[in-house]
Amino acid sequence: MSEEPIVYIGMSADLVHPGHLNVIQRAAELGTVVVGLLTDDAIASYKRLPYMAFDQRKAVVESLKGVSRVVPQATLDYTDNLRELQPRYVVHGDDWREGVQKQVRSRVIDVLQEWGGELVEVPYTQGISSTQLNRTLREIGTTPDIRLRRLRRLIAAKDLVRFIEAHNGLSALIVEHLTVGTTPTKEFDGIWLSSLTDSTARGKPDIEAVDLTARLQTVNDIAEVTTKPIIYDGDTGGRPEHFGFTVKTLERLGVSAVIIEDKVGLKRNSLFGTSVPQEQAPIEDFVHKIGVGKRAQVTDAFMIIARIESFILNQGLADAVERARAYIGAGADGLMIHSKAKTPDEIFAFCERYAAFEHSVPLVAVPSSYSAVYEHELLEHGVNLVIYANHLLRSAYPAMQRAAASILREGRSREAEAELMPISELLTLIPEGTA
Repeated sequence: MSEEPIVYIGMSADLVHPGHLNVIQRAAELGTVVVGLLTDDAIASYKRLPYMAFDQRKAVVESLKGVSRVVPQATLDYTDNLRELQPRYVVHGDDWREGVQKQVRSRVIDVLQEWGGELVEVPYTQGISSTQLNRTLREIGTTPDIRLRRLRRLIAAKDLVRFIEAHNGLSALIVEHLTVGTTPTKEFDGIWLSSLTDSTARGKPDIEAVDLTARLQTVNDIAEVTTKPIIYDGDTGGRPEHFGFTVKTLERLGVSAVIIEDKVGLKRNSLFGTSVPQEQAPIEDFVHKIGVGKRAQVTDAFMIIARIESFILNQGLADAVERARAYIGAGADGLMIHSKAKTPDEIFAFCERYAAFEHSVPLVAVPSSYSAVYEHELLEHGVNLVIYANHLLRSAYPAMQRAAASILREGRSREAEAELMPISELLTLIPEGTA
């Protein structure tokens, strides 16, 4: 008696629905079902990172009736797995004839012809949409633990992770829902809670005047209406014992990471045109602060990222490299290399030296001053995460000022109204159930 033919199914299975079950049922009628489960990397290459990690999705799919085996599919392209398994059939829903997977489908057909395999397509299950299910899941929200772990998953799955500043719930909703393009879509992966924009949004020039309790209110406002991971700007981190408390608090709230800078002294908000000279902390002092923060952690998911200010304080490349090695040795989960130069030259010089490190951690860049640089250039130099640090607030202020000035000039609101979103549309941004 001959063995049953192998039947291959490729799927993400982040949210298993009747459409998936129909495909599996049809495949089981044809032979032994092997599911090629897309890895986090593969899914993140063309759409949002899945809510469940690969191992979690694998456990779900292995428990489904009709599935004999689950193997990882590391790319959207099926080619490698198909050539290794040489299945008699590939089964898929017929909805992939259009959109981002149209070319994938064509490639599957070509590869199957190499050994006489056949593509079997199952009619699309009406009334079921993974996109709509994901939208509903976002509306329901997330848990602190899921949000907390998401940054590490993003860094592991994507070549370059993209964060942007949000300073209140409304700006965070823009980050949550904005997408650009269709094949594939682009979106921001998470939210940067900047101390600079947080204090500016409150009209306070002194960053130190906005205490932790007030800033945590902003964290809560953003967390209530979003599902994406949050990175908290911790400035210097304060006294070491205070920093340990901050880490525990942020971790409990589901914040994914805190970034602290290796400077000492009070800091004022440069957006108001004032600043107070700061000094760079001795390496051993900052190493101690990192250690206090790491010992305060409850989970291994939270990240402490050390911001190196050597270029800002004119200490040069050698100092930045020395500090990078020391901070990694102290347990830092990532490094931010900072610069106020108008070109990325010194950042790229650091990246070249950093590439030679035997042990490295994710590298963060903030291209505010050297804003002409493209993301692909940062990626090519080894940057893992890019933060757009204050763009939403800086764009909001002049727009509000123009609207107010127009009303003053005209004595009515009609001119200002021409640039405004209808209030009915604005209200649709606010999730139902938000307090």
